[in-house]
Amino acid sequence: MQALVLGGAGDMGQAAARDLIKQEQVKKVILGDINTDPGRLHDKLRTNEKVSLSRIDANDHNGLVSAMRDADVVINCAGPFYKTAVAVAKAAVEAKVNYIDICDDYEAVSILYASGIDNAAKEAGITILTGMGSDPGTNNVIAKYYANQLDRVDEIALYWVVSIADLGEGAAWDHSLHMVTGKVPQYLDGKLEYVQGGTGEETVKFLEPLGACQISYVGHPQPLTIPRYIEGVKTVVIKGALIPTWVDQLIKEQNKSGFLSKEPVEVKGTKVVPYDLTLRLWRAIPNNRDKGPMASGMKMIIKGERKGKQVTYTADIVGRTAAGTGLPVSIAALMLYSGDVKVKGVVAPEGCIDPEKFLAALLKRGAKIHQTETITSMLGL
Repeated sequence: MQALVLGGAGDMGQAAARDLIKQEQVKKVILGDINTDPGRLHDKLRTNEKVSLSRIDANDHNGLVSAMRDADVVINCAGPFYKTAVAVAKAAVEAKVNYIDICDDYEAVSILYASGIDNAAKEAGITILTGMGSDPGTNNVIAKYYANQLDRVDEIALYWVVSIADLGEGAAWDHSLHMVTGKVPQYLDGKLEYVQGGTGEETVKFLEPLGACQISYVGHPQPLTIPRYIEGVKTVVIKGALIPTWVDQLIKEQNKSGFLSKEPVEVKGTKVVPYDLTLRLWRAIPNNRDKGPMASGMKMIIKGERKGKQVTYTADIVGRTAAGTGLPVSIAALMLYSGDVKVKGVVAPEGCIDPEKFLAALLKRGAKIHQTETITSMLGL
């Protein structure tokens, strides 16, 4: 197996690559990035004979197609994905190579399904697997796993928090600001609705060291994808936040005050995009500010009916963001290469990944999932 990892010198790309090189069937991993400084790479990648670093620009269509032709699978970790996912997927279709990304931007996923990419991928006989990180990704698969245990699925709530100490650099900050701007999709009472990002605040308890955190609606793809693959579900909500709390609160204030606007404004004769300036300043947080624990977390709550009783499943995971995102996409790439993923065209994780095989592989790599099951009578007895 030969894998091309775009954004391969970034935190998520390197995490995926570190897992790939451990696998016997993987013979070569090409890290494609616009920054080819080998000093960015983890020692295990820089010294591994399977790994090479190549300059690849995600905006160069012809260059992408050429770089993809020798790969068995392309893994796109080059965000933000509202800028890259569609373009890279189009190149993969032309190169006729299976594609996986960790896209967490709903706009790109919507385009992938609604454009001609789906049909073109089917005609090319390839899979375009989108959203195969942690959220979306692992939590989609876990939701599907529990849905398979139920006769009827009513509600799926996906919650997450990311500590800025664990956030990393690059595109992560761009997505973190973008996901609360404008109206974002939620699947409410059987209908796709668009609500204001950053609203719907509630406090949810995550595993330690995270504890109780305030979260709100964010723009992730699951309300668009999960109803496609989990029949009958009435509600799919996705809420999250950056922590500590001061970060989330300040981002919301910036959004309300226009600092996340992408419309240029004139300042002393110069056109300035407020969003770009705000993004730049967030990457320069003073060292004395509280940046939270070096951990992030997810909580999944799936409610439904089984044998006439109400059942609620919960699953909690806490860990590092890079590994939590890189491992799932590596596992999926291996499953795709081995033939475990058979769906062609555009598909989300819950539509093509065998939950039991995936979770077994994730647990084998050291992941820990805290699970609970609550069963009550339909009469409340």
